[in-house]
Amino acid sequence: MNKKKIIKIGLILLLSGVVIGGSVVVYMFNMPHRDVQSAKTDVTITVDALVNEYLADATIANNKYLDEEGESKILEVTGTVFSVGEDFNGNKEILLKSPDGKVGVSCAFTPETNAKSDGLTIGQTVTIKGAIQSGAAFDADLEMYENVIMDKCDIK
Repeated sequence: MNKKKIIKIGLILLLSGVVIGGSVVVYMFNMPHRDVQSAKTDVTITVDALVNEYLADATIANNKYLDEEGESKILEVTGTVFSVGEDFNGNKEILLKSPDGKVGVSCAFTPETNAKSDGLTIGQTVTIKGAIQSGAAFDADLEMYENVIMDKCDIK
C-alpha cells in the first residue's frame, strides 16, 4: 500500500469515530429525565425505619433501595416535618425527623413541586415521594450524623 492510501483510510476511520462518538454524546445528553412523580412507588416506609436500616448496615440498605443499575427505587416516606428551608436554587428542602431522632430524611423538591410544600408546618406529619440519593451515616471524623437524602420529591 502506498502512503496516501494509508493516510486516507486512517482519516476515514478517525472521522467515523468522531461522528459515532459525537452521536452517542448527543443522545446521552438529550435523554429524558426520570419522572419520579408519575412512576409507581416501590417502597412505602417511615422515616425511623429507613434511617435505622441505613445506620444498621448501609450495604444491605443500598441493596434493598437501589436497583441493579444503581438507580434508586421510588420511596414514599412518612414522618414529621422537623424543618423547612430552601436550597441555593430556591427549591424547598424539608427535613423529616422524629423529635428524639439524631438523623432524618432531607427531601429536596423541584421547581415543579415547590408550590405543594408551601403549606407545610413544623410538627406536621406528611408523606413525601421521591428518589433516594444517599443513606444515613455516622461520620466518625466529624462526630456527626448525615441525613438520608432524597431528591425529585413531592407531597403525596
